[in-house]
Amino acid sequence: MSPPDVRMVDRIVAWRDDPDTASLLHRLDHDGGLDMLVIAEADLGRRRFQATTENGMPVQVALPRSERLADGAVLHLDERQALVVRVGAPAWLDLEPLDRASALELGYAAGNLHWRVTFSDGRVQVALDSGDAESYLARLAPLDGRFRVVS
Repeated sequence: MSPPDVRMVDRIVAWRDDPDTASLLHRLDHDGGLDMLVIAEADLGRRRFQATTENGMPVQVALPRSERLADGAVLHLDERQALVVRVGAPAWLDLEPLDRASALELGYAAGNLHWRVTFSDGRVQVALDSGDAESYLARLAPLDGRFRVVS
């Protein structure tokens, strides 16, 4: 089996918070074309390095001195794929459904909102990729009383 292709990155092509870019990234995320390059905050000043994305793609970054990485930097963007920088590991919101029906509704809601989740010990753990826990909980207001937040 041959090694996966290495993506070469030599510039920042866009920023996640640009409205046009955000719209395209949302569509790509829904279609499975969004990949993240997680970088430790201490490494943001580096201009040349090799890393692996969350989806396992090797990346070689060689930025000019005039560009600086930050959370939300888009390193690749086309109609099928995008590569976005995320700084550090996300915080997680642990939610415990109160019964089976609530678990199904909570899982459905998280999927419909395109949230990254993991499941452990009967809990739904939501990655807080943007905003704080309160903004995520506000989106789950229709399910109030169906789950509890685990600290």
